[in-house]
Amino acid sequence: MKPLLYGVMGRFETPEALLDAIRTLRRENPDLRLEAFAPYAVEGLTEALALPPSRIPLITLAGGLVGGLGGFFMQWYAAVVSFPENIGGRPLNSWPMFIPVTFEMAVLCAALAAVFGMLLSNGLPRIYHPVFNTPHFGLATRDRYFLCVRSGPAGTDKINTEHWTRVLTQLGAQTPVEVWS
Repeated sequence: MKPLLYGVMGRFETPEALLDAIRTLRRENPDLRLEAFAPYAVEGLTEALALPPSRIPLITLAGGLVGGLGGFFMQWYAAVVSFPENIGGRPLNSWPMFIPVTFEMAVLCAALAAVFGMLLSNGLPRIYHPVFNTPHFGLATRDRYFLCVRSGPAGTDKINTEHWTRVLTQLGAQTPVEVWS
Protein backbone atom coordinates (compact mmCIF):
# COMPACT_ATOMS: atom_id res chain seq x y z
CA MET A 1 0.00 0.00 0.00
CA LYS A 2 1.31 3.42 -0.94
CA PRO A 3 2.00 5.64 2.08
CA LEU A 4 -0.12 8.78 2.23
CA LEU A 5 1.04 12.17 3.38
CA TYR A 6 -0.57 12.99 6.73
CA GLY A 7 0.92 16.46 7.22
CA VAL A 8 3.91 18.45 8.41
CA MET A 9 4.83 18.47 12.10
CA GLY A 10 7.02 20.85 14.07
CA ARG A 11 8.33 20.63 17.63
CA PHE A 12 8.09 23.58 20.04
CA GLU A 13 9.94 24.07 23.32
CA THR A 14 7.25 25.93 25.30
CA PRO A 15 3.45 25.97 25.39
CA GLU A 16 3.51 29.72 24.73
CA ALA A 17 5.44 29.18 21.49
CA LEU A 18 2.92 26.51 20.46
CA LEU A 19 -0.04 28.80 21.19
CA ASP A 20 1.55 31.73 19.36
CA ALA A 21 2.18 29.54 16.31
CA ILE A 22 -1.40 28.26 16.28
CA ARG A 23 -2.86 31.75 16.65
CA THR A 24 -0.65 33.08 13.85
CA LEU A 25 -1.66 30.22 11.53
CA ARG A 26 -5.35 30.67 12.42
CA ARG A 27 -5.19 34.41 11.61
CA GLU A 28 -3.72 33.67 8.20
CA ASN A 29 -5.94 30.69 7.36
CA PRO A 30 -8.93 29.95 9.66
CA ASP A 31 -9.83 26.74 7.78
CA LEU A 32 -6.40 25.16 8.22
CA ARG A 33 -6.49 21.65 9.70
CA LEU A 34 -4.26 21.68 12.79
CA GLU A 35 -3.49 19.13 15.49
CA ALA A 36 -1.55 19.87 18.66
CA PHE A 37 0.12 17.40 21.02
CA ALA A 38 1.23 18.32 24.54
CA PRO A 39 2.28 16.39 27.65
CA TYR A 40 -0.45 18.08 29.73
CA ALA A 41 -3.47 20.31 29.29
CA VAL A 42 -2.40 23.72 27.98
CA GLU A 43 -4.61 26.65 28.94
CA GLY A 44 -6.12 28.19 25.80
CA LEU A 45 -5.19 25.36 23.42
CA THR A 46 -8.80 24.35 22.77
CA GLU A 47 -9.76 27.92 21.87
CA ALA A 48 -6.66 28.43 19.72
CA LEU A 49 -7.39 25.25 17.74
CA ALA A 50 -11.07 26.29 17.45
CA LEU A 51 -12.25 22.85 18.55
CA PRO A 52 -15.99 22.29 18.85
CA PRO A 53 -17.46 22.14 22.36
CA SER A 54 -17.30 18.78 24.09
CA ARG A 55 -20.36 16.54 24.12
CA ILE A 56 -19.21 14.68 27.23
CA PRO A 57 -21.43 16.66 29.66
CA LEU A 58 -24.51 15.87 27.57
CA ILE A 59 -23.54 12.20 27.32
CA THR A 60 -22.99 12.09 31.10
CA LEU A 61 -26.38 13.70 31.76
CA ALA A 62 -28.11 11.24 29.44
CA GLY A 63 -26.35 8.31 31.13
CA GLY A 64 -27.35 9.58 34.58
CA LEU A 65 -30.98 10.07 33.57
CA VAL A 66 -31.20 6.65 31.95
CA GLY A 67 -29.55 5.01 34.98
CA GLY A 68 -31.73 6.84 37.51
CA LEU A 69 -34.97 6.19 35.66
CA GLY A 70 -33.97 2.59 34.99
CA GLY A 71 -33.14 2.03 38.66
CA PHE A 72 -36.40 3.58 39.81
CA PHE A 73 -38.58 1.67 37.36
CA MET A 74 -36.75 -1.58 38.06
CA GLN A 75 -37.69 -1.24 41.76
CA TRP A 76 -41.20 -0.01 41.00
CA TYR A 77 -41.84 -3.00 38.71
CA ALA A 78 -40.54 -5.45 41.31
CA ALA A 79 -42.55 -3.90 44.18
CA VAL A 80 -45.81 -3.09 42.38
CA VAL A 81 -46.21 -5.39 39.39
CA SER A 82 -44.01 -8.45 39.67
CA PHE A 83 -44.14 -9.26 43.37
CA PRO A 84 -46.49 -6.98 45.34
CA GLU A 85 -46.18 -7.40 49.10
CA ASN A 86 -48.10 -5.37 51.64
CA ILE A 87 -45.56 -4.93 54.44
CA GLY A 88 -46.65 -2.89 57.43
CA GLY A 89 -49.57 -1.31 55.61
CA ARG A 90 -47.44 0.93 53.44
CA PRO A 91 -48.42 1.56 49.81
CA LEU A 92 -46.88 -0.65 47.13
CA ASN A 93 -45.37 2.35 45.34
CA SER A 94 -43.44 3.73 48.30
CA TRP A 95 -41.02 5.96 46.39
CA PRO A 96 -38.89 7.12 49.37
CA MET A 97 -37.42 3.65 49.74
CA PHE A 98 -36.45 3.71 46.04
CA ILE A 99 -34.25 6.82 46.38
CA PRO A 100 -30.91 5.21 47.41
CA VAL A 101 -30.85 2.69 44.56
CA THR A 102 -32.12 5.30 42.08
CA PHE A 103 -29.31 7.66 43.09
CA GLU A 104 -26.64 4.97 42.94
CA MET A 105 -27.79 3.77 39.52
CA ALA A 106 -27.78 7.37 38.23
CA VAL A 107 -24.21 7.91 39.46
CA LEU A 108 -23.00 4.56 38.12
CA CYS A 109 -24.52 5.00 34.67
CA ALA A 110 -23.38 8.64 34.44
CA ALA A 111 -19.80 7.64 35.26
CA LEU A 112 -19.82 4.78 32.75
CA ALA A 113 -21.36 7.01 30.07
CA ALA A 114 -18.71 9.67 30.72
CA VAL A 115 -15.83 7.19 30.44
CA PHE A 116 -17.10 5.43 27.32
CA GLY A 117 -18.22 8.72 25.75
CA MET A 118 -14.75 10.18 26.34
CA LEU A 119 -13.07 7.13 24.82
CA LEU A 120 -15.29 7.20 21.75
CA SER A 121 -15.04 10.97 21.23
CA ASN A 122 -11.24 10.77 21.45
CA GLY A 123 -11.14 7.93 18.93
CA LEU A 124 -9.71 5.53 21.45
CA PRO A 125 -8.45 2.88 21.67
CA ARG A 126 -6.17 3.73 18.79
CA ILE A 127 -3.31 1.34 18.23
CA TYR A 128 -1.62 3.28 15.42
CA HIS A 129 -1.40 6.94 14.46
CA PRO A 130 0.87 8.35 11.75
CA VAL A 131 2.50 10.87 14.12
CA PHE A 132 3.99 7.98 16.12
CA ASN A 133 6.51 7.50 13.28
CA THR A 134 7.98 11.01 13.52
CA PRO A 135 11.33 11.48 15.20
CA HIS A 136 11.29 12.77 18.77
CA PHE A 137 7.51 12.36 19.11
CA GLY A 138 8.10 10.45 22.35
CA LEU A 139 8.94 13.84 23.88
CA ALA A 140 5.26 14.80 23.53
CA THR A 141 4.60 12.80 26.68
CA ARG A 142 7.43 14.46 28.61
CA ASP A 143 8.35 18.06 27.89
CA ARG A 144 7.82 19.11 24.26
CA TYR A 145 4.88 20.43 22.26
CA PHE A 146 4.06 19.43 18.70
CA LEU A 147 1.95 21.06 16.01
CA CYS A 148 0.87 19.19 12.90
CA VAL A 149 -0.48 20.94 9.79
CA ARG A 150 -2.73 18.34 8.21
CA SER A 151 -3.12 17.52 4.54
CA GLY A 152 -6.41 17.56 2.66
CA PRO A 153 -9.37 15.25 3.29
CA ALA A 154 -9.01 11.48 3.25
CA GLY A 155 -5.22 11.59 3.30
CA THR A 156 -4.80 13.25 -0.08
CA ASP A 157 -1.34 14.66 -0.74
CA LYS A 158 -2.67 18.21 -1.20
CA ILE A 159 -0.20 20.07 0.97
CA ASN A 160 2.89 22.02 0.02
CA THR A 161 5.41 20.46 2.40
CA GLU A 162 8.20 22.90 1.57
CA HIS A 163 5.96 25.87 2.30
CA TRP A 164 4.70 24.51 5.62
CA THR A 165 8.16 23.41 6.68
CA ARG A 166 9.38 26.96 6.06
CA VAL A 167 6.36 28.50 7.85
CA LEU A 168 6.75 26.26 10.91
CA THR A 169 10.45 27.09 11.08
CA GLN A 170 9.65 30.82 10.94
CA LEU A 171 7.17 30.33 13.79
CA GLY A 172 9.88 28.81 15.97
CA ALA A 173 9.42 25.08 15.38
CA GLN A 174 12.45 22.87 15.63
CA THR A 175 13.04 20.20 13.01
CA PRO A 176 9.76 20.28 11.03
CA VAL A 177 9.23 16.91 9.35
CA GLU A 178 6.77 15.33 6.97
CA VAL A 179 4.39 12.81 8.52
CA TRP A 180 3.50 9.78 6.39
CA SER A 181 0.93 7.11 7.19
